[in-house]
Amino acid sequence: MHRLTLSAAASLALVLPALAQDPGTAMATFIDRDGLEVGSVILAQGRDAITIVGDLTGLTPGEHGFHFHETGDCDGTTGFESAGSHVNPDSHQHGLENPEGPHSGDLPNVIAGQDGTAAVNVTSATISLDAADPAYVFDADGTALVVHAAADDQVTDPSGNSGDRVACAVIEANTAP
Repeated sequence: MHRLTLSAAASLALVLPALAQDPGTAMATFIDRDGLEVGSVILAQGRDAITIVGDLTGLTPGEHGFHFHETGDCDGTTGFESAGSHVNPDSHQHGLENPEGPHSGDLPNVIAGQDGTAAVNVTSATISLDAADPAYVFDADGTALVVHAAADDQVTDPSGNSGDRVACAVIEANTAP
């Protein structure tokens, strides 16, 4: 497992700078409730989905719920409640395994190792960086990515019993030429 983590980190070190320069991408820098930076991700639009790649630090070991939230506001003094609920324009139930779901903002859990570091590499076909798509992240009030304290059970509405919000990132458009 340790070798896999090092290999993933080395791959990310090579890929992230290239993605960060692509105007078809977005970036998000995570903060904890104290406002300290705890990681970042790059979002890249593909033909049918976006890919989210990066890393997080300072998490408790184990699985953590990971979701798109409806407002691009990460105020740690509110426990990141300022980010609103999960993105859910179609009023579905929560969870990737819920027969009446998922929310557009639902994502697979991220897993932190014993050192509190999580390598993020997930895709979403329900969110878009394309302005022509109804699931566009850069609407009037923006969108945030939120990490929760516990694992998302992928079924229970509204947030999969994933607990408190422990890290948050406002998604920012990449404006690099």
